[in-house]
Amino acid sequence: MQDPATAFDAASDTYDDNPHHGTIAEALVRGLRLTIPPALVVDVATGTGVAAFAALRLLAPERVVAVDIASRMLDRARAKAVHEDPAGRVDWRLARAVPLDLRDGRADVVLCASSLHFLGAAALHDWLRVLRPGGQVAFSIPMADDFHPSPEFRRMVAAHLTIPSDAAAATGIALEAGFVAARAETTAPASGDRPRRAFLVWAAAPAAPRL
Repeated sequence: MQDPATAFDAASDTYDDNPHHGTIAEALVRGLRLTIPPALVVDVATGTGVAAFAALRLLAPERVVAVDIASRMLDRARAKAVHEDPAGRVDWRLARAVPLDLRDGRADVVLCASSLHFLGAAALHDWLRVLRPGGQVAFSIPMADDFHPSPEFRRMVAAHLTIPSDAAAATGIALEAGFVAARAETTAPASGDRPRRAFLVWAAAPAAPRL
């Protein structure tokens, strides 16, 4: 099986040509329910930075940590950052997504657009670790009926994460990991010769217990 970093490096040149990725990233960020700008947003498997840049535009965070294993994806993100992030608020990191190299309880928001099915359930437990009490997560997951990856990418799908068929199963992924107040929406089919619906899921880390 091809190494995942190599596979995603190979896809980097045309990744932004598919509007599906940008649509999902933007919707995930817009669906967050924040009352104040976050101090730290973490974008897991950032790719070319689509969700990280959406967070900058829509959330006005103090800082974004964007992590990916594919160096060419990050090269494209950094090139776009010249215009998208002139203040340099995004910290681009070439690293594995699980576990994140972040201290416990530091993040206000964790984003993961179009990648959870490659990372597996362990990622959700790690996101819960790095989020502060009451922090929010937003991720997407393909809809089982529309999930038809190429043989190469299918071999990279996490073995212990079931691709959901309905919204209840999608929110269940978050609830089973320990998140609360989970909700889900279904994206419209992407344009093209085949549907590519996905579930958008938002949830919160449990609030700190009262003393």
